[in-house]
Amino acid sequence: MRVRRHLPPGIDWGALTRPLARILRQRRAVVALAVFAGTGLAGYAVAAILLFPAPIFAASQRVPRVIGLTAEAAREALTQAQLKPEEAERVRHPSYPAGTVAWQDPPPDMMVPQGASVALSVSVGPPRIPVPDVSGHNAAVARLLIESAGLRVSDVDTAQTAAPPGVVVNTRPPAGTAVTTGGGRGVTLVVSAGAPTITVPDLNGLKLEEARLVLEESGLALGTYFQRTAGAARPETIIEQRPAAGTLAAPGTAVHVVLARRGGP
Repeated sequence: MRVRRHLPPGIDWGALTRPLARILRQRRAVVALAVFAGTGLAGYAVAAILLFPAPIFAASQRVPRVIGLTAEAAREALTQAQLKPEEAERVRHPSYPAGTVAWQDPPPDMMVPQGASVALSVSVGPPRIPVPDVSGHNAAVARLLIESAGLRVSDVDTAQTAAPPGVVVNTRPPAGTAVTTGGGRGVTLVVSAGAPTITVPDLNGLKLEEARLVLEESGLALGTYFQRTAGAARPETIIEQRPAAGTLAAPGTAVHVVLARRGGP
């Protein structure tokens, strides 16, 4: 026996199914639009690859290291690497000599497109710093002041002066002179050894070797000597000296003498 199902009367089934049909039509439109866009993009990509490969897939290049090279050698190296060298600025650098590359941008080993620009900072040499005035300071403080200014003390000399021992009386080069830092010449400190304290002995009447011994025992030295005719003076004896007897002299000072000539005029 066949059973017939009866639907409730009064229901508009068309009104119930129309929204579902609208949703299905919208979905089909979205799918069609996506297929169309995908096909267009794929065609553009194929055309770009075949006809215009460079703008999309530009060749890349590793930036060579040119720091420390001369500006000319750096430009040549970058040109060979198919890059474009550009001088960005001139800078002072404590260790790179004038005319060498102190920095580059982009830095070494970075990957960049071929033909990219590389800015070069070229050194104009180490900075120049004026020597500070350290006169009147003791040697230790003077050294600290020199090094704090970015310079170095290369030597220490002594001199007999009226200043107390150990006090700096001068520098070489003098204060205010601009010198380069780094491997250039340093600053020499001239330190006082105290005032002259040795009294020059009287050498008149002594022979040359006798005078030499007396001077050396006093902490002085025999300087130049020559002969001159001198009346009643014994030949080969000292008739004049410089500095004069009784003068205060520094240790090691040379005393020059004149000897009486042998055998008259």
